[in-house]
Order: sequence, then structure tokens, then C-alpha cells
Amino acid sequence: MSTSSPEAVKKLLENMQTDLRSLSMECKKKFPPVKEAAESGIVKIKTIAARNTDILAALKENSSEVVQPFLMGCGTKEPKITQLCLAAIQRLMSHEVVSEAAAGNIINMLWQLMENGLEELKLLQTVLVLLTTNTVVHDEVLSKAIVLCFRLHFTKDNITNNTAAATVRQVVTVVFERMVAEDERFKGIVEQPPPVQGNTNRRSVSTLRPSAKDAYMLFQDLCQLVNADAPYWLVGMTEMTRTFGLELLESVLNDFPGVFLQHQEFSFLLKERVCPLVIKLFSPNIKFRQGSSSAASPAPVEKPYFPICMRLLRVVSVLIKHFYSLLVTECEIFLSLLVKFLDGEKPQWLRAVAVESVHRLCVQPHLLRSFCQSYDMKQHSTKVFRDIVNALGSFIQSLFIVPNTGNTAAVSAPAGGSGSGAQGAAQGGPGTGGVSGNLTTQAAFEYRGTWIPLMTVSVQGSAKATYLEMLDKVEPPSIPEGYAMSVAFSALLDLVRGITSMIERELAAEEEAAAEFREAHPDQEWQPQPGAHLVWEEMVSACWCGLLAALSLLLDASTDETATENILKAELTMASLCGRLGLVTPRDAFITAICKASLPPHYALTVLSSNAANLSSKAYSIQGQSVQIISPSSESHQQVVAVGQPLTAQPQGTVVLTAKNIQCMRTLLNLAHCHGAVLGTSWQLVLATLQHLVWILGLKPGVGGALKPGRAVEGPSTVLTTAVMTDLPVISNILSRLFESSQYLDDVSLHHLINALCSLSLEAMEMAYGNNKEPSLFAVAKLLETGLVNMDRIEILWRPLTGHLLEVCQHPNSRMREWGAEALTALIKAGLAYKHDPPLAQNQRLQLLLLNPLKELSNVLHADIRQKQLESVLQILQSQGDSLGPGWPLVLGVIGAIRNDQGESLIRTAFQCLQLVVTDFLPTMPCTCLQIVVDVAGSFGLQNQELNISLTSIGLLWNISDYFFQRGEAITQELEREEEALQKQAQEQGEILNRPFHPAPPFDCLWLCLYAKLGELCVDPRPAVRKSAGQTLFSTIAAHGTLLQQPTWHIVVWKVLFHLLDCVRTSSTTADKEKIESGGGNILIHHSRDTAEKQWAETWVLTLAGVARIFNTRRYLLQQLGDFFEAWEVLLNHIQSAALSKNNEVSLAALKSFQEILQIVTPVKDSDKAGDAFAVMGVPPVLIDPLSASGPGRPLVRSDSLVERLTRYNGAELQAPPPGEESALEDSALWWSAWNTWYRTGTDSTRPPSGPTEKLYFIPSQPFLTALIQIFPALYQHIKANFSMEDLKKLGVILHGAVSVPISSDASPFILPSYTEAVLTSLQEAVLTSLDVLQKAICVGPENLQVMYPAIFEQLLLFVEFSCKPPQYGRMETKHVANAKYNQAEWVALNYVPFAERSLEVVVDLYHKTACHKAVINEKVLQNIIKTLRMPLGLKYACPSESTWKLAVSSLLKVLSIGLPVARQHASSGKFDTMWPELANAFEDFLFTKSTPPDNLSIQEFQKNEAIDVEVVQLISTEILPFANFIPKDFVGQIMTMLNRGSIHSQSPSFTEAEIDVRMREEFSKVCFETLLQFSFSNKVSTPQEGYISRMALSVLLKRSQDVLRRYVEDERLSGRCPLPRQQVTEIIFVLKAISTLMDSLKKTQPENVDGNTWAQVIALYPTLVECITCSSSEVSSALKEALGPFKDFMQPPVSRVQNGES
Repeated sequence: MSTSSPEAVKKLLENMQTDLRSLSMECKKKFPPVKEAAESGIVKIKTIAARNTDILAALKENSSEVVQPFLMGCGTKEPKITQLCLAAIQRLMSHEVVSEAAAGNIINMLWQLMENGLEELKLLQTVLVLLTTNTVVHDEVLSKAIVLCFRLHFTKDNITNNTAAATVRQVVTVVFERMVAEDERFKGIVEQPPPVQGNTNRRSVSTLRPSAKDAYMLFQDLCQLVNADAPYWLVGMTEMTRTFGLELLESVLNDFPGVFLQHQEFSFLLKERVCPLVIKLFSPNIKFRQGSSSAASPAPVEKPYFPICMRLLRVVSVLIKHFYSLLVTECEIFLSLLVKFLDGEKPQWLRAVAVESVHRLCVQPHLLRSFCQSYDMKQHSTKVFRDIVNALGSFIQSLFIVPNTGNTAAVSAPAGGSGSGAQGAAQGGPGTGGVSGNLTTQAAFEYRGTWIPLMTVSVQGSAKATYLEMLDKVEPPSIPEGYAMSVAFSALLDLVRGITSMIERELAAEEEAAAEFREAHPDQEWQPQPGAHLVWEEMVSACWCGLLAALSLLLDASTDETATENILKAELTMASLCGRLGLVTPRDAFITAICKASLPPHYALTVLSSNAANLSSKAYSIQGQSVQIISPSSESHQQVVAVGQPLTAQPQGTVVLTAKNIQCMRTLLNLAHCHGAVLGTSWQLVLATLQHLVWILGLKPGVGGALKPGRAVEGPSTVLTTAVMTDLPVISNILSRLFESSQYLDDVSLHHLINALCSLSLEAMEMAYGNNKEPSLFAVAKLLETGLVNMDRIEILWRPLTGHLLEVCQHPNSRMREWGAEALTALIKAGLAYKHDPPLAQNQRLQLLLLNPLKELSNVLHADIRQKQLESVLQILQSQGDSLGPGWPLVLGVIGAIRNDQGESLIRTAFQCLQLVVTDFLPTMPCTCLQIVVDVAGSFGLQNQELNISLTSIGLLWNISDYFFQRGEAITQELEREEEALQKQAQEQGEILNRPFHPAPPFDCLWLCLYAKLGELCVDPRPAVRKSAGQTLFSTIAAHGTLLQQPTWHIVVWKVLFHLLDCVRTSSTTADKEKIESGGGNILIHHSRDTAEKQWAETWVLTLAGVARIFNTRRYLLQQLGDFFEAWEVLLNHIQSAALSKNNEVSLAALKSFQEILQIVTPVKDSDKAGDAFAVMGVPPVLIDPLSASGPGRPLVRSDSLVERLTRYNGAELQAPPPGEESALEDSALWWSAWNTWYRTGTDSTRPPSGPTEKLYFIPSQPFLTALIQIFPALYQHIKANFSMEDLKKLGVILHGAVSVPISSDASPFILPSYTEAVLTSLQEAVLTSLDVLQKAICVGPENLQVMYPAIFEQLLLFVEFSCKPPQYGRMETKHVANAKYNQAEWVALNYVPFAERSLEVVVDLYHKTACHKAVINEKVLQNIIKTLRMPLGLKYACPSESTWKLAVSSLLKVLSIGLPVARQHASSGKFDTMWPELANAFEDFLFTKSTPPDNLSIQEFQKNEAIDVEVVQLISTEILPFANFIPKDFVGQIMTMLNRGSIHSQSPSFTEAEIDVRMREEFSKVCFETLLQFSFSNKVSTPQEGYISRMALSVLLKRSQDVLRRYVEDERLSGRCPLPRQQVTEIIFVLKAISTLMDSLKKTQPENVDGNTWAQVIALYPTLVECITCSSSEVSSALKEALGPFKDFMQPPVSRVQNGES
């Protein structure tokens, strides 16, 4: 119920009346005046109540009168009455019906009571009610009331004292509350500006309002009182204590900061009064122990006095907290003092309260920030903030380093004796040297023997002080051991917590603002206020050194897990904050501290020690004390949880890890995990430390780079307790998570992480050099992990990451390398498999970036790396092969990076990849890569490690060509598109397009690359590869050449085929002739391939044949090229050099190719099997199938252009172009070129060696020569039009040379017939065929050709001579075939007889046809024939073969039968003059040969031969002698002489044995004789000379007959019974037969033709004949009978002589 409600008023009136009644009752007897006053008071009240509506206001107005009775009652000093009055007064007050005047009266009355010492508590209560219920009391009244309370405070009564103290406090508060309320009321009113403040306070007070003035006066006097000066306003004070004064000041300052901040007058008081006062009061504490106290000081106590000191510190705390902004300078002084109080030489209690004060500051981060702004950031100012932190640090250090009296006192005090039981557990004390083995549960710090327990002093974040609150203590309390340390520790932690959370909050707010700003204005740059950052940075810069020093020391000394955790958390938050603010040095310092704590003591880790060195050089001093960053002590009493090997280059002993190390390690992991983004370069520290810890704990990397507990390779040096064993998976997991969380780092931080890992890895690499110790793979494994989780932005870290891993891959330590490769390949595979956005297929750059390191790996020479690389390529192909796209060149480059030093298995693996590509991926890769596929396949062909792979790769090239063929159209289109793009690009850059085989269209270039590759393989050192490549090359050109554009053929011919031929020729001619023992292993090599030269020969053969085939099949296509003639020349040149090579196989094959390009197919004889090789051009059946399958004949569905092209080319092959003028001309040029080649080849190959021959001289083989000569007829068909005498001569030389070449004895059985058979060798047949072709051509040709006949005859006749005189081949000795031994390398002359004889037949034949030709006549062919025949005719039986002379005779007869009429016809021209003597000689040489018939000649044979002689004579008688008048006389004479000689066979006078030995050719003689006689009596004797000759001959004959007969008769008579020698008998018989022949002749002749002399001689014979009748020989008798018979014709009477003589 409110005091002004009607009910309340009614009640008040009732109560007042009751009170007055009671008063009058009490005073009735003793104090009548009071009674009267009371009664009149009742009346008064009633009157007021009756008259006024607002009763309360009326009461107040008359309050002086209303109160009067009660005041009088108090004046009686009677306790009962006084109490009653005071109660009544209080009731009035509480209803606020007391006016100012009444209040004054009341106070005066209370003052009197106080002076009399009455009702003290009731007084206080009344004052309080009066002041709190209303504001009527002001100025002096108020001051009097306050003084009254103060006076009561100093009474003897304890209860009164305390109540008064409380009342004073409340009153003081009320005064200030009134002022605040007054300010509130006037808030809206604009005041006049206060006048300028003067120096004195009085003047300043005048500006204040009433309540403010009271407050001002009160506060001013409090200061006066504390300063022991007289008060201005509180008049009547008798005594005052400083402690109470300070408490009041503190409470006012603390409760009403606004008053001081809003009113200048009050601010002035603070500055002018409070601060100097505090400083003055502090002086004993400052000066203590620093010399005698100053005499001028008015302070009563010159020694630090705990109650005052403590209260001063409280005041200072409040001043700093609330009025810092007003009292900047003063606060600087206070704070400096505070720092000084922490000094070691100050009393222990002073340090304790100072630490508590500092703690109070530490929980106010904003305040700390203000310090920093006001002092540390100003020039020439004390670095207050820094000093506070450093002081705390020094304080903590000093506790460890100087165990001073305070501590010892506490330790010796009984437990709990100092009023704080917290140190009860500390009884071990430092005396026992630490805990000495028994671990206590007590949290404590222990450092170098000093043991300090840790107590719970306050809840985190609030500074609940113990000693600053001991307001009742007068003596300094004893401080328990560890209390100061615990407070300092809390202060440190709160400081860190406060600063970091404040700055981080502000940072977060700023970031949020930035984000909003960016959203609102995306185009503008966000500008943060620079001021804030500067402050934060300055704060951190100022405090980090001290903090780090203290925290490091505490961390080292901590034995309690929670404390350790708190310290680590503080270091961690500081590190993170420094990182966020970009303060590198402090960040690194904090991290270093954590790192060091993680590792075993004194662990040599360069990263950390270098960093520590930087820090220790920054040692700083605080007030003369140097604070070092203390290095950890090694004697920490910690539980050992692991023993392991340190990670060093040189093996060392083991190191120990404690539980605290593991705890620190977890903090480190936490730091890296949560604050990775701000670590920057200090990743290096963190990771280096983790690496060492991981190593000591024996964690090894597993799949994907995660570390798993694994045994160290070194063996049992690592010992882990179960405690840590359970931790390991957790640590390993956190480690992995740490790197997984790298995906949340920004790009820069990620780079820092990667760089750190790389440099860590570099160190590990350094360490692993030169020894095969297990290397540390931490960095590599973590690089892998980091890469794997950051796939979405792999681009930004790919280069540094892979660049480093590539270096690792080159490391000599195999384990290191292996992991480098593992990491690199895993990353590449993951990168390709990752679902990027945009996908890889659309982001070519990224794909190439990802694949590039795979390619780079090819530069590493280690086999294991190459193996890994290839395995991953295989996996990539299997998983991403279809989507590689632009990455193909790189992948193919990797597959193709084979070197011959790589070993078989690597090459095999690489080849598997290639096979996979060719079988599965050709259609999916860009066509531009097909060329690379060809190159790669080629490089596998060229490697020399594994022959099978080389051969298979050639097969792959075939498959690739097939693919090109089938997909030709698509490939062409894609390539042309690509080409256009490139062309455009090149034009833009002003360059020319650089591509192999450039002018050719791109698809053709693809083919050219394929051909070029196969071409390279065709000259591989290994014969099998060459063979396979050659076959494939020519098969592909044959099968798919139709796809090429015409101009491309130009390149094929010149750059591919001819280039190949050049290389093969060079290699073949320089190949080694050494015998190859065997083909490796136990493979035997056939003797025809047992030298490199022979193997190359095979290649040469294959290549030449292939090229020739192409020239043949594509002739019309090639002829359309501009330079076909040059190509033709080059090809012929190659054929020529092959034909002239010193290898039978090559030379023969060259001719086969020659035949092929001339489109001659010669029948293959059994004798030259070499020809079979070309039947299918050596293409194995496997290759032939696809050839036919994919050839142009296959019904391929194509777009027009290709079909057209195919038909165009095929058409060109099938039908020759119409022979226009040009083509005819060109053709003849080609053929003549071929003729020249043939001629050069023939000349060089048949030219005999000039000097004395060695065995080594190369002699061409028969099949070669045969082939060579067989080419001519066909060739001649094309050149006959212009074939000149000159050419014929050249031909002759070659034919002659060819026939003259001997055969090696080991070949002879296959070429020569057995000697007895007269068969021609194929070579000889070919030679004759060539001449035959020529003569036939001449025969049908124009007149002018006939001049060649004589030359042909001449050539043939040369061959005829071979029958008797085999040709010589240079000076080479040849053996007769019968004497040659097959097994020796000798040369055998052929049996030339059949050849010569066939030639002779040809001559006869030809002469038969051509005898009448002018040229034949003019060139004396007949004479030459006769001359040639003279030789066999003359030799007769001496001829090598009997058939020869017989053929010669028959030929002569045939020739003469044709030739003689011609000769006679031209007798007058004299063209045959020289022939006759030749003919005569021939007859003579033959008929009277010098050779004797062989002994074994049978009679029949002899008779046959004689018959031949007879034939000759008959020819003379029929063809020559009858025409004697046309024939030169000498010739006829010679004939006659010959016949004469023949007719008298036995005309030599002495019959020697030799002559007799020759059988008598009776028949011959007879014919000669007859002929002689016939022509002797021929009536056609033209000249007497002729007649004379015959007559003379006849007379000689007759005379000789006479002699023979006579001698016979005589001899027979003499011999008696003895028979005469056979010769003689034969002779006589012959003579007798001659006589009978003569008789016959005479009978037939016209008598007038016979000379008289003859008759006489004939008749004279008769008697002699008769005498012979007596002979005994029957043979002679019968001959005689025949001789005598004809004489009967002469037995008739003679006619008149005259007649006879006349005629």
C-alpha cells in the first residue's frame, strides 16, 4: 500500500494521534511541557486533517510544529520516551511529511542524543531513514548527519562501531545516489556552459546543483580525511582511520564511476586529490628495503602496512578499471608501481596482493587493450602492458629460481595454519628434492629441485582474490606455498584467454562486415580500419615474449596433466592468434615451444634450434632483471611411455618419450588441424616435429599415405608401453585427419603446407643419401595425403607437389624412391579419376597438368621407378583410357620412353601398355595422336633387349595400318579440321606450320610416318626385325597405298623407299664378313646366313624386291608424278649396285627386280631356286590374309571421295593410259635408261679380272649371268627402234664376257651336264636367244637395220671358236671339269662344245636367210665363216669333240651351197676375192689333216668319216670346178693340186710307218681321181693353162702308177713265199684302182679332150699290169682284174692319126 493512499493517510493520522497520546501519558508526571505540547499536537493534527484535502502536503508544511512534541520528548533523555519519539519521527519520515526546517531540527536533536551517548543504534537508524526516504536534508544539515554517523563509528561499543560503519557506507552511497537521480531529472535541460574552472574548488562548486554539491563536498572531505587533513565540510569530526577512508573512497569510485566521468568538478577531484593521495600513501611500500624513509612524509607508518597497502591496491584497481581514460598519466604510475611490487625483494604478502591485483587486470582484456593503446603505442611512454606481462613472467621465474622466505615459512607452518587449507598436500616440500619417485596426485610444478604445488585459486576468467579481501586483518597473513604461483598462473591463462578471445571476436566481426560489404558492393575493395589491427598487433607484440618465457617454463615444470593442458592451450591460442594477425616471429616462437615440448629433451632438431637461437638473441630485461627463455630441464619426473630411435643421419642411441611429450604432440596436431590456415611458414616446424615423433613412435606410411603403427626396420629399438599403444591408432588417425582438413585451408595456407612438407622431405632425402638406412617417409606420405584430399583445387598445388615428388623419385635410396613413385602415381591416378568441375574432358589444361609428372618420370633412370610408372599407366589405361583425350600424347610418350638400358621386364611392361592402346583405344584417342602411336610402336621395334617384342611391335604397326585403312574417312576429316586450326594459329603468329612431311595432306602424313618408322626398322641391326619390317612395309604400301594422294607418292618414293634402299645398300656394303658362330643359345645358323654380310644380303634382296614390286604395280600412278624419270634412274642405279654387289644372292635378286620393273617374267628354272623367295615376296601367310581381306576388292561402305580415289587408282593400274606422243617418248627414255643400267651391270659383272687373280676375286654366278642375259630380249623389244651398231657392239662384249665366266667347282654339278652329254647351260641358251631376238628383229625391221647382220655373224662365229679354243677369263686358271675336285674352291671351265655347235647351227641358219644381203656380202661374212670353220676343220680329230668337225664340215657344205652362187654372182665386184684362198686353205686343212684318227676308231666309223671327205670333194666337183671360168685361176690350181694329192694317196716315195699307219682312204682317192680326171678332160678348158695343169697332173699320176707296179712286181719276185708287207699290198691295190678309174674317165671324156701323151702313158701301163698277174695276193688279183678290164675299150683299130692330131 503506497504511503499516499487514503487508507495510508488515515492510518498515519491515527498512528500519530496514538503516538502523541502515548507521549503525553509518559510525560504526564515528569515532563509537563512535553505533555502539553503533545496534546496541542493532537489538536493540530486533527485541525489539519479537517481543513485540507491534501493532508500529507499540509502535514509537511506544518511539520516543524507536528514534530516539535517528539523533539521535546527526545530532549527528556528518558530512554522509553526517546525510543517512542524516535519511532514516531521515523514514521513521519517514512511518509515524507518532514520539511527541511523540521529535518534540521531533528538532526540537531539527534546530535545532542549522540553527544550524550543515548540510543546510538536507534540514532543511526533514524539518520538512515531520514536520508533515504527523502531529499530534504542538504548542506550543513547533511554534513552534520554524516559526521554524527562517523562519530558513532568511533565509540567503544563494537556493535555500534560496526553498525555505524555500515550506516556511513550507506549514507555515502545515498548522497551519491541522490546526485545520480538529480542528474537524471535534469538530463533533458540544456544547461549554461560552466564558467572556466579556476584553481580553487570553492568557485567550481557554485556550478553544481544541490545534491551534486553535497556529494562533491563529501568526497572532497573524504580525501582530506584519508590524507590526515582537516575536513572542509564535515565539521565536528573527531577521529578517522585511513583504512576506513580508503574503503569509502573505493566504494564511491567503484559504485559511481559515472559521476566522476560526467562532471568536470569530480574529475578534477580525482586528478588533484585522489591520485596524489594514493601515490603518497604508496611511498612506504616503494621505499621499503631501499633506504630510510623520507622525513617529509606525513604518513604515520613508515613500513609497508598490510591493511593500507591492500586497500590502496584495491583503490588503484578501481581507478584503473573505471577512470583509466581520465587518469592516463596517473594510471601509468600506478601500473608501474604494481609491477614493482612483484619484485622478489618485496615482502611476500605484498607480492601476493600485487599478483592478485594484476590478476584483476588480466581478466579485463578491453582494459589491457586501452593500456596498450595509451602507453605501449605512444612514443616516449612506458611500455606498460609489456611490463605487466613480463613482470608476471619474471615473477613466475623468480618463484622457481629464488625459493625465498615466504615459501619456506609456509612450508614449515603447520598444515592449514594460515587460514587457507589449500596447501595441505604440499608437505613433501622442496627439501625432498622433488617428489623423489612417489608420484602424488597433487597438481604441482617442479623445476630443478624446486617444487611448487598448484591450488585452485579462482574460477577461470574471474579474479577472486583472497588477500585483497582480507579487510579485517591488520597483520600481514602468511601466504601458503604455491599460492602466488597459482594466482600468477591463473593470471597468465586469463590474460591469454581474454586477449585472444577479444581479438578473435573483433576479427570475426570485421570479417562478417567485410563479407556483407562485398555482397553489397561486389566491385569495391573492403577497407578495414587500420587502427584496430595496429592495436591487436601491438598487444601481441608487447606480450608474446613474456608469455612465452613464462609458459615454456611452466610447461616444462608442470607435473599435472590439466595444468599442462591449460598451458598448451594458451600457447596454442597465442600461436593461432599471431598467425591470424600475420605476426610470424611470435607465431613461430609459440609453435617452437610446443614442438620442443613434444620431443624428448635435448633432441637435436635443426628447425627448432635455429628458431630458438633467434629467440634467445631477443632476451629482454625487465627492471634490471634479464629474462631468458629457459631451456627445458631434462630431469622432469614424467612417466615414460615410449622409447625409440631418433631420426638422424648417423645412428645414435635411443630416446625417451614421456606422457607429456605425447600430450604436447596432440596439442601440436590440434594446432595444425584447427589453425592450419594461419600456420604459414611454421608448418615447417610443426611437420618436422611430427615427423620426428612419428619416427620415434615407429609409425610407417600405408596405402594413401596414412601412417600406421609398424615396426621400425631397425628392429627392437622401439619400445612402446600399453598406454601409448592404445594412443597410437588415435594419433595416426588425428594425423590423417590433420591432412584431410587441409581441404579447408585457403590456397596460400595450403601452399605453405606443401612447401613445408617439401622442405621436410628434402631434409629426409639429404639424410638418406649415402646410406641404406630406412628413410623417413613422413613427408612424402603426407604430401600424398594432402594432394588426395585437395583434388578439387589440385591445380594450385600440383606443380610444387609433383615437382618435389619427382625429385624424390630420383633418390638413390630405393625405399625413398619407391615411396616417391608410389605417391606420385597415386596422385596422378586419383587426379584422373576425380570428378572435377568442369570435368577433365572439358578442361584439357588440367588434364595435361595431371599427366605431365607421369611423363617427367621417364627422365628417371631407376628401373623400379620406371616399373611403377608403367604399372600406373596400365591402370590409367584400364580405368580412364576412354577419357584421356588430349592427355594421350603424354601417356604415349611415357609408354614410348624406353631405353636399351632398361632391361627386358620393363620393356615388356611398357609393351603391354602399348598393346592395350592399339587393341582398345585407337578409336577413342584424338587422331593427332595416331602418329605418336606409330612412333612409339616403332621405338619398341628398335629396342634391342627383347627380339620378340620388336617383332610383335612390327605386327602392331601392321594392325595400326589396318586401322588407318578402315577408319580412313573419319581420320581424314578430323585431321583436316585440326590442320585448319593449326594453320590459322600459325598464320596469326606469323609462323609457318611445322609438321613432318608438311606439304602432304595430314592423313597422308600419318601414312608417311608409318612408312618412315617401318623404314627405320628395315635397317635394324637384327636380321629378323629387318625381315619382318620389310615385309610389313611393302605389304602396307601394297595393301593401303591406294589411299594416298598422288603427290604423297612422291614423298613415299623419295623419302621412304629410296631412303631405305640407300641405308640398306650402305649397311650391306659395309657389313662384317666375320662368321657368326651361333645365334645365341643353341640356335644354329644356316651357312647361307652365318655372317652379318649374308644377313644384310637377305635384307637388301627383300627391300629391292619390295621397291621394284611397288614400281611395277603402281607404274601408271607413279608415271603421273613429275619426276618419274629421275626416280626410275635412281631405282635402276640401286638395281645396278645390287647386281654388282659381291654377293650372289643379292646380285641375282637385283636382276629379278630388274626383270620385274621391266615387267618381264622369266620362267623359273630348277637351277635357280632363289627365285622362289619372290613368289610371294617373302610375306608369311599370316600377313597375306589381311592383305587380301582389306584390299581394295573388299566391299567397303565408304563416302564417295574415297571410293572415287580407290577406283581411280585401281583403274590406273588395270588399264594403261592411251599411248600419247609424250608417254611414248618418256617410255623410250625409261627403256634406254634401263638399257644403260643393263649395259653397265653387264659390263662390270662380266669384265674379267685384270691382274693375276687371287682366290678371293668375286666371280658372278651362272644363275646371275643367265638372268642378266635373259633380261636383254625383253628390254630390246622396247629399244629396238634406236638400237645402233654401237649398242650391238656393247651387247657383244657382254655376251662374250658372260659366256667366258667359269663356274666354281662346288656349283658345277648343278649347272654342268656330265661331260658326255652335249647340253647347253641356261646361260648359253640365253645368249643365243638374245642374238636370235636381234636377228629376228633385223629380219623384220627396216633396211637400215641390216647392217647389223655382219656383227651378229661375227659374234656367233666368236662363239663357234669356243669349240676348239675355250675362252679365257682374264688370267684365271681353270681346270677341265673332269679334273676338278668338288670340295676345293677351284674354277671350272664349261664345256663350250655344245654352245659352239649350236652357235654354228645358228650361223648356218642365219646365213641361209641373209646370204644375199648387201651388208653380208660387203662385210665378207662368208669369208669369216670359212675362216672360223678352218679351225675345227683343220683340227679334225684333234677337236675337243668329234661332233665339232663333223658339224663344221656339214655347215661348210651348207654355207657354200648357198654362198658360192652368190660369190660367183659378185665375182666381178671383187668382194669375194679374198675368200677363195681362205676356202682353198680350209679344204686343204680338212682333207689333209695333220691329226691322226684315234686308235680305237672302228672300220665303220672310219668309213663314215671317209664318206664326209668324199662329200667335200663332190662339192668341189659340183659347185666349184664346173664354174672355173668365174673363179680365180690360182684357186682352181690349188683345187687341182689338192685333188691330185688326194688321188694319189700314197705318193710319198718312202713309205714311213707314220704314213702307213693312216688307213687308206681308197674311196676318197678314187673320187679325187675321178674328179681330177673329169676336169682334166673337160672340154670346157678356157685357157691352155688349165689344160696344162690337168695334163701335167695326169702324167705325174701315170708315171707314179708305173713305178708302183714295177716295184711291186720286183718285190714279190724277190720275196718268194713271203707275203709282202700290208702297206705295199694296199698301195698296189690303190694304184690298180686308180688305173681303173682313169680308164673309166677316159672312156667318158670326149676323145678330143685327151692329150696324146696321156694315151701313150696309159697304153704303156698295160705291159706292166700284165706282169703283175703272177702275184700271189688275191686282193691284188681282183684289183688287177678290174684294172685290166677297161683296156678292152681301147682295143680297136686306131683312127687316122692326122685326125687325132688336128683336133
